[in-house]
Amino acid sequence: MLVLSCSTKLQKLEHLLKKYFPESLKVYGAVLNINRGNPFRKEVVVDSWPEFKAVITRRQREAESDELDSFTNAYAVFYKDVQAYWALLENPETINWEQVFQIQGLQDGLFEISKAVAGPKLVDVKQSSFQMVIHPDPDALPEVNLKLNPPPRLASLDVSHASLLNKTWSRGGSEQCRKYLVDLICCFPSVCVLDENGSPVSWGLTDQFATMIHGYTLPDHRRKGYNRLIATTLAKKLHSRGFPAQGNVLEDNLPSITLLKSMNAQFLPGRFVRLIHTPFRFLTAPQLQLGEYWG
Repeated sequence: MLVLSCSTKLQKLEHLLKKYFPESLKVYGAVLNINRGNPFRKEVVVDSWPEFKAVITRRQREAESDELDSFTNAYAVFYKDVQAYWALLENPETINWEQVFQIQGLQDGLFEISKAVAGPKLVDVKQSSFQMVIHPDPDALPEVNLKLNPPPRLASLDVSHASLLNKTWSRGGSEQCRKYLVDLICCFPSVCVLDENGSPVSWGLTDQFATMIHGYTLPDHRRKGYNRLIATTLAKKLHSRGFPAQGNVLEDNLPSITLLKSMNAQFLPGRFVRLIHTPFRFLTAPQLQLGEYWG
């Protein structure tokens, strides 16, 4: 196991990961953020270098950590050799199995591998599965001109909005989630529509893996075109900064799927999975949030 800390090696890894799209997209997004200031304090672990067979991104070990915070205790994984990945997962220097954490990836077998490794460690594993989508050319998306009076007022999200986002996110409701949303708002691109009082009524933001998440419009403000406006604006903003305009959506979220198709988003093969790992000793903790969600 090696921790890549050399900027030259990390730049090379960013380039190499492009050869393995879409399976490497989650790791690629995390590495992009590491190579652009590393605002979320991530690091990269590989089985070997430069001929790596497995790569994992994780929170820096010296960064503060809440043992119940699966939002921040998050790993992105990609492997070319399943045995190399399995060995990294088993290595206690790679993964902290004493806390609640999540693994994200786009390869078959991730759930089965986690279950096999987690069982003897007395850790429960829950899987959420999504369709992965990407806008291949955000610059080609037409500008969204909504004929509303007054016209929509676009802005970036502010940390004062985190409580509202926490209440409306199907994965939200915990203090860990609220703090995570504050960090995302501070670190990564976001877009919102503000009402006359300066409060957000529609929004989208970006996570630690350079993925667009939590696209939401308050019920009283729907059917005005805000979702398309937010998705288009955020995709263009990410693309202008050199990031892929990627997202994930549940199969039964028909309104979002219809919108994405109308924007010519590309639905990628395979599935994106999020695996929540919870040590048995935490399963009865009242503050633990284990709900599944989209995006």
